[in-house]
Amino acid sequence: MAIKKECVAMLLAGGQGSRLYALTSKVAKPAVTFGGKYKIIDFPLSNCVNSDLDTVGVLTQYQPLLLNDYIGNGQSWDLDRSFGGVHILSPYQAKKGSDWFLGTANAIYQNIAFIKQYNPDYVLILSGDHIYKMNYAAMLSAHKQNNADCTIAAIEVPTEEASRFGILNTNPDGSIYEFEEKPANPKSNLASMGIYIFTAEKLYKYLEEDALKKDTSNDFGKDILPAMLNQGERMFAYKFEGYWKDVGTIDSLFDANMDLLGDNPKFDLKSDWRIHSRNPIAPPHYVGETGVVRNSIVSLGGEIYGKVENSVLSDHVTVKKGAVVKNSVLFKGVVIGENSVIENAILDEGVVVGKNCKVGGGAQPKRKISVIGRDYVLPDKGVVEPGEIVEDKD
Repeated sequence: MAIKKECVAMLLAGGQGSRLYALTSKVAKPAVTFGGKYKIIDFPLSNCVNSDLDTVGVLTQYQPLLLNDYIGNGQSWDLDRSFGGVHILSPYQAKKGSDWFLGTANAIYQNIAFIKQYNPDYVLILSGDHIYKMNYAAMLSAHKQNNADCTIAAIEVPTEEASRFGILNTNPDGSIYEFEEKPANPKSNLASMGIYIFTAEKLYKYLEEDALKKDTSNDFGKDILPAMLNQGERMFAYKFEGYWKDVGTIDSLFDANMDLLGDNPKFDLKSDWRIHSRNPIAPPHYVGETGVVRNSIVSLGGEIYGKVENSVLSDHVTVKKGAVVKNSVLFKGVVIGENSVIENAILDEGVVVGKNCKVGGGAQPKRKISVIGRDYVLPDKGVVEPGEIVEDKD
């Protein structure tokens, strides 16, 4: 009997992430920094290995270079396997021509051959832009117990926000009887998380049928799932209780970073459910005699001679004497010059801020997040207004 995998995970990581503006001008959204020492993609990859799923296809398309390099052979996530492991899957030229991935469903359809080589019973579909810890094995167990054709992870959201999501309307046993895509008057507050488990043969069937249609957007939420529901397939919601955030906007990415701070953070990374990452080799951070750090994360190699408060700093960040960093997120290698003030801002990798600069500002509830793009140099006395986004235009 040929070796097989019970479940193969497919991680959609090819989106442009246009709502992150300058932060995704040069990198794919899943490669964006989070929490000082992580990338967004670390979370679904870690969830896979922690759930004993060791075969993951990562579907890339937009700006894949840095993401591909970061994942490497998967060793950082214990996904360097001789049979299975992590594989980067990009659009390619086939006998009948080549296409960019036309939608989430089409991306999986173009890689059916990859899935079938492992002959799985089930296929897990994941998104590369969510921050959360989740045991996929428990979701798979529920899928099998319900004898389901498709199981959709769902989370309760505030009723006033439900119209922003795809809403699942369910029977008492959790079976789904209706989808509503961003309804004006939602019947429930159970929102799809964009995480799906399919019985493999059903997935193949509906992907192949969708590929033959001309009036399709090739999307799971808009096409595949409604088609399955209309055909009477067994579809169930799997209710997730825990921290989950779609970090597809500047505000949500900023808020998720702030959720890591405090004595009792909303999202606690210090638990047995380890989030793996490809961390740099660097000395511990250093706080000089003039440096002050309050309620902040300061990563390896940092040098703090100014004041850092309520902020998240990645590795090798330098804050010089007299500078103030408050309520901000600084990515790898950022340098803040003397007497500059950074407040309510996200600064991408390699940003250099000169002396006596002012970036951001403002207070709640009218806070607007300022953003400086990768490798941008702000000259002495430069100003970036609250909510302004600046980047190099190369």
